[in-house]
Parts: sequence; C-alpha cells; structure tokens
Amino acid sequence: MNLLQGLNPQQLTAATHMDGPLLILAGAGSGKTRVLTNRIAWLIGEKGVAPWNICAITFTNKAAGEMRDRVDRMVGFGAEAVHVATFHSTCVRILRQYIDRLGYERNFDIYDTDDTKSLMKDICRHLEINTKLYKEKMFLARISHQKDELVSPEEYRKAAVAAADREMMQEADVYTEYQKRLKRSNAVDFDDLIALTVQLFRENPDVLEHYQDRWRYLMVDEYQDTNKAQFVLIALLAKKTGNLCVVGDDDQSIYRFRGADIGNILNFEQIFPDTKVIRLEQNYRSTQNILDAANGVISNNASRKKKTLWTDNGTGDPVCVRRFEDARAEAKFIVDDLGRKKRQGVFPYKDSAILYRTNAQSRALEEQLLYENIPYTIIGGTNFYARREIKDILAYLKTIDNSRDDIAAKRIINVPKRGIGATSISRIDSYAQSTGSSFFDICRMADKVPGIGRGGLKVREFANFIRKLQEDARSQTPTEVIRNVLDKTGYVEELQLEGTDEAADRIANIEELINKAAAYEEAFAEETGSGDAQQAEAARPSLRDFLEEVALVADIDSFDQEEDRVPLMTLHAAKGLEFRNVYLAGMDDGLFPSYQSVMSSDPSDMEEERRLCYVGITRAKEHLTLTGARMRMLRGQMEWFRESRFLEELPAEVIDTMEEKTPSRSPFASSPKPWQMPRKKEPAAKPFFLTRGMPQASSGDLGYGVGDTVNHVKFGRGTVKEIRDGGRDKEVTVEFEKYGVKKMFAGFAKLVKA
Repeated sequence: MNLLQGLNPQQLTAATHMDGPLLILAGAGSGKTRVLTNRIAWLIGEKGVAPWNICAITFTNKAAGEMRDRVDRMVGFGAEAVHVATFHSTCVRILRQYIDRLGYERNFDIYDTDDTKSLMKDICRHLEINTKLYKEKMFLARISHQKDELVSPEEYRKAAVAAADREMMQEADVYTEYQKRLKRSNAVDFDDLIALTVQLFRENPDVLEHYQDRWRYLMVDEYQDTNKAQFVLIALLAKKTGNLCVVGDDDQSIYRFRGADIGNILNFEQIFPDTKVIRLEQNYRSTQNILDAANGVISNNASRKKKTLWTDNGTGDPVCVRRFEDARAEAKFIVDDLGRKKRQGVFPYKDSAILYRTNAQSRALEEQLLYENIPYTIIGGTNFYARREIKDILAYLKTIDNSRDDIAAKRIINVPKRGIGATSISRIDSYAQSTGSSFFDICRMADKVPGIGRGGLKVREFANFIRKLQEDARSQTPTEVIRNVLDKTGYVEELQLEGTDEAADRIANIEELINKAAAYEEAFAEETGSGDAQQAEAARPSLRDFLEEVALVADIDSFDQEEDRVPLMTLHAAKGLEFRNVYLAGMDDGLFPSYQSVMSSDPSDMEEERRLCYVGITRAKEHLTLTGARMRMLRGQMEWFRESRFLEELPAEVIDTMEEKTPSRSPFASSPKPWQMPRKKEPAAKPFFLTRGMPQASSGDLGYGVGDTVNHVKFGRGTVKEIRDGGRDKEVTVEFEKYGVKKMFAGFAKLVKA
C-alpha cells in the first residue's frame, strides 16, 4: 500500500477504484495527475493488471510526458508497456497499422495548419470560388466542425440538398474536393486522425476488438475538453469492459471554439449508468484568498457540477485589483511591479506570468518590457515548425518519404530557385488534377504535359533529384537526411550569400532542426535499448517516425519554464500551467468578458468566459493581480470601458483595491466601484463600455475647429465634423476623403489644420 501513501481520502478512493465507469471531478490544482498515476501503479502492483492492458490518454504532449515520467518512476519494470499518449498520438499509432483498410497507405503524411491552408487555396482556385466573399478559413472551420461531429462529405451533401441551401451545397463541394485531394496525396489532417480511427473501428469490428482486448482499463485526462469524435472513440474502446475512468473539471471547459462539448462531462452519469463520482476539492497549488476569488466567480455559472476549492496552504496575500487610465499605464504598472519583485528577490521572472484575453493586448506589454530591458517570451507566437525555412526543409523530408504529398512537392519544386516558373507549376497541377495523378508523378513525365515546352526538362530534373534523395534516405538517419538535403540543394549557402541578420536567424533555425533530429534519435536509441552496432542498425528511427514526432508537437510543449524570462500568453494558452505570481490584464467589460459574449443572447457564451476567468485566477499560486483600464485604443480610436463584471463577483474580503484618480469629467467619475456594488447573480446582458455620448466641448487650443480641413499622418485629408470632451482629452470626429468617418482622441491623432 506504499503506492498510495500521502493521498487524501478522496484521492485514495479514486485511485483504488477497480471496475466500472468512474468520473473524477478534479478541481484546479487538486492533484489529478497524481491520482491517475497512482491508480495505474495500484492496478499493476496490487491487482495484477498487465501493464499493456492500461491506456491513459490526455491532450498535450507536455501532460503525456509528465504522466509518462511519473508512471515510469512508480511502476518500474514493465512501465514502458503502459500506453500513455495524446489522443492524436494514439490514433496515429492505430492508423499506422490499419489505415490501409480505408484506402490509404501506411506512410501517410499529417498536414499542419499551413498545409491545409495551402490546400484550401488550391481548391478555391480550382472551383473558381470568390475568396473575397468566401474565405478559405471559413471553409476550413466548417470542415473541421463536420469532422468533429463525424459528418462525412456525402452526409453533409445530403443535408445541404435536404435544406435546399446553396451555401451548404458550395461547402459540400469544397469538403468533397478537400477530402479527395487529401486522400490522393496520402495525407490526413488533425481532425482526420480521430475521425478516421472512429471510421476504422466502426467498419472493422476485428480491429476494434483487438484494441478493446488490449486496453482493458482506459483512462482519459482533461475529459471536459473532448469533442463528439473523441467521445465516440472513447466509448467504442470502453464498450466491451466498461472500465472507463475520466478525469476533468467542467469549470475549466474553455475550448468550445475548438469543438469541445461540455455536455460530455456534465452528462457522463446519464451516458454511462452506474458511474461512481468522486470530487477532488482540496487544492495543493494556491492560497485560500486566490481560491475564494475563483470560487466567487465560478459560482455564478448555472451549468456546472458544484464543487468548492479549499486548501491547507494558508490565507495568503489578498488579490490585488488595480485600474488605470489607459493601457499604457496598466502595462507600466505590471512591468514595474514584476521588475520590483525580481530586484527584491520575491519572484524571479520565470515565476511571474502575464495573461490576457486576446493576443492583441500583448503589444503595450511587450513595448514596456523592452523599454525596461526585462526578458520575456511570447507563448503562442509563430510556431518553430511554421517558420519558412523549417517548412521548406520539412517539405523536402515529406516528399522524400511520401512523394504523393502534393502540397510538399509544390512547395519545394522551385526552392531554391531552379528556373521553374508559376506557369509550369500550374500546368503540371492542372494535368495532375485531370488525370487523377499526384503532382510528383506528373513531374516525372513532365514532357507529356500540354504546353509546358522547354520547362519540362527542368521539372524532370527536379523529379530525378528527389528520386536520388529518396535512394540516399534508405540508409540514412533523419539527421543524415536533413544534412544531405541541405548539402545537395545549397539551401544554407543561399542564405549565407544574403548576409543579413534575418538570414542568420534562419540558418540558426535550421541548425536547431538538426539538433531536434539528433535529440530524437538519441531518445529513440535509449527507448529501444540498442546496444551493439547490429541492434542499433535495426532500431534506427525512420524518417517517417521523425516527421510524425514533429507533426504532433504543439507550441506549448516547447515552453521552457526553467529559462528566466517573463512568459506572456492568452488565457487559453495558460491552461495546465501554474506560476507563483500572475497578472491578469484587461479586466474590462467588452474585452474580458469579450464583446461577443456580452452582446450574446445565449447565456452559455458568458458562462464560457467565466470559466476562462476561473482558469486564469487558478493559475496563480501565491500572488494574483487583476488589472484594467478605462481607455483603450481599438480599431484606430480610443474607447471607454467599464470594469469587468467578473470583478463584481469577487468576494470583497479577499481583494485589495486601488484606483488612479479618475478625471472629474470622466463618464464614470461618479460611478460606484464594482467591488462596492452588491453582487448580481445574473449580470446585465448589455455592455458596460462606452464610446459615445460625452458632453459637448469647445475646440480650445487645438488649432482647428468644426468645419476646418485637417491632415492626418495615416488617413490624409479630412473635414472636422464634431469635437467633444472625452475627459482627459478631446474626442474629434473627422470625415476623411479616402477613409470615411473616424473618431479619435486629439492627443493621439495629432491633426494639423490644412
């Protein structure tokens, strides 16, 4: 029973549940990963369950890695047989074995976001769709939603016909062509990984039974984030034994925009009868004041399973609430405060985090951090694998491994430049579409393409070049393949000739890709235990394995919390992380909660925003600061904001408030502070931010007045239509000759009389 030492009573009950469905409602910071790993160890050590009969699934590589490490430490010998992986990794493993039953080859490629965008652009061009009216992103989002709902192109077309909806019919055409081209390229997108696995199980009972017998004890982490396709996948795997343990927190369900269905966890007991429900409410992360703030906010949601977080960590510091005149003042306070805490030895930079609702909020914060020379890192910026030079090299690797990948082959056919023009590429692509062949296959017989002329010779030279790289790759490791591509193409030499800082950065990124491949090979050798040279040769990782590893990496997985930099990220990106000191910026109605949720007639929209606020609050371990601003620049003009309604829901006894003196003419000068107002169980649906209705004022010493012609550095020439007093500054309405009517504050606009 040493395996269970230190568990609290609720954790112990969850860890020793043997058979049947189990729902663990794990509040933030309640030790859910510990419960899962202890349960795995208990099943193996105390109940004699074979390690290979246990499957634990989560959402991120980071979470899977942490669970993997803990299982290895606790179980010891045989731990490697326990399947611990993400949803997508699990499905890739299954599809690599059986996808040929669905008409694909096993060496399929996995398309990332950029690949699918490129594919969709080609499709819209082929179908002659006006992308000014119908955006590629819209089609990709609709297709993703259909796949999440397990709706095939044929089923979607039937629905469109039944509804007699022309737009749906167009979407059905795009969806059909999209899937056809993916399959012809022997490629899948991320949604396919789940949807095709479900299709495989439904159409092949023997394959499903194989995995049901293999994984007799199924555990799913972060269950509140599952969509319909993931739910069906889990239900199919657990149907035979009924041994399904899911862990999640409905209060942290924040990914509805990605297709997550909170009903999966709220209705679990109805879907799986005889479910045992255990609530984990003791928090091991935060102080009680922080937890009381989180409890106070989330208790206003109606659609939730009630739980109240508590801790033995002590009361802790009160939650700081600060409100400023504008976003610059807000950013200055945050940066000054974290800098002071660093100098005083309270928190190193890496232990503080700045969170916000939207990426656009980072600009003012970044400027202030740069000004104060404080190191920082943006989580959720440009993914390493989405950088141009990395995409180029990976496209070579994909074409070498799977020459049917049209997107990869088209990307590199003239990279570096080979004198193959856009016209030749277009003719090859059109001929490939008309004959149902792959782009690369047509490159090999380019002289048969109508109208290609002398360009066909260069195209065939490219195809022969790739064939030679493919031959070389048969006896090479991924690192050697990359080096061979760089050597034979002269890619790095071209960058060196540029002699710019940007080129140097791109070369450094390529070197980092080589480092990644080398580290992957080293880890592979350790896992397979290859000792002598013969064993090492047999256990050499394939190029396909490496590409699969790269395809499944998420940006958050590469976040290094040991580097002493201040991390900046959106609240969505922060889920699963924790920091000693947290700043939650932008607590303004219309910003957080978002304008869309404030204006929505659907109460579930506001409840999702409130859950997002709960997630942000519970990232903090020791100190939490919530900040807002009365004025922010949006879409080129200053707008007024009221304090976030979520601040109204904070218990008054746990917060420390301070506010800059409000200008006497501010529209909110006489408004009661939200934390002085009675708590409203059902906040008003209308927004609290204002941009209109300020009292009329004279133009004063602006140098221009109503009716005057003025010039603006960006918008050019215009006529002043109105001047109002905006409190600290004048609000000027100008009708510009080219850009129409704009409202702006005089201090920012710097208008000059013509």
